[in-house]
Amino acid sequence: MVEVIGVAFKEGGKVYYFAPTKGDYKVGKGVIVETARGVEYATVVMPRTQVEESAVVLPLKPVIRIANEKDEETHRKNGEKKEEAMKTVRERIEKHNLDMKLIDCEFAFDGARAVFYYSAPQRVDFRELVKDLSSVFRMRIELRQVGIRDEIKILGGLAPCGRECCCSSCMPDLKKVSIKMAKNQGLSLNPGKISGLCGRLMCCLSYENDYYADACRRVPKLGSEVGTPEGKGTVVNINMLKMTVRVRIEDKTKDTVAYRDFTVDELKFKRRPCAEADEADGGEGD
Repeated sequence: MVEVIGVAFKEGGKVYYFAPTKGDYKVGKGVIVETARGVEYATVVMPRTQVEESAVVLPLKPVIRIANEKDEETHRKNGEKKEEAMKTVRERIEKHNLDMKLIDCEFAFDGARAVFYYSAPQRVDFRELVKDLSSVFRMRIELRQVGIRDEIKILGGLAPCGRECCCSSCMPDLKKVSIKMAKNQGLSLNPGKISGLCGRLMCCLSYENDYYADACRRVPKLGSEVGTPEGKGTVVNINMLKMTVRVRIEDKTKDTVAYRDFTVDELKFKRRPCAEADEADGGEGD
């Protein structure tokens, strides 16, 4: 077992493990850590805890220190510079007539670098823009293009369900989503009903996919013929939560049609493999 603390660099962002040093690492406390990008400010989201060695990549980098008043002030000022910086960059983008949409920006904790995130329909030659911004901000400038799903993750918004988008509120990593997940759950395949703000399949389709992928292996196919205690019939509806099936039973001798509900265990049918989401199904990505 290894003792770690979990930190996040953005609210709702991915959790990273660091080796704690002396101090009380309460949730919400600011800490200063060293990353591949340099010294950064992060927030504790997981106090001291023991995890399996297989869950971390050793050796872990130690926390430099718990953020002091000066660190908190520096972090606050970096955040305050964001709005004005975004305005300046948008003006420069318009000046250089570039087809790109500015989404977000970050200032390095030490003030030596600024990273600007943007989306664009195609590759953008921003070399002149970078030179212009370097002279304005007098620091190293980085421009990073992001895809449509990352754009919504950064900007956030209200999803069709009325709640904040999962990708920006409770999903640290974007997951691959397939149309097969919607099929497994018996949802409408109308793109307008299963797509999020990004125009791609909704992330939440993956939440219960494991259950539905297993359930659809144990139920008959819609429209297939099954054997019931009352004779053979045709499947017209399936409830994978209750594991019940509605069957249309036709009695040709009496010229009658009846609809009956049966549990899956009461039926006789050929088990079918479920078309579970995999790479061949074309997971959603950027």
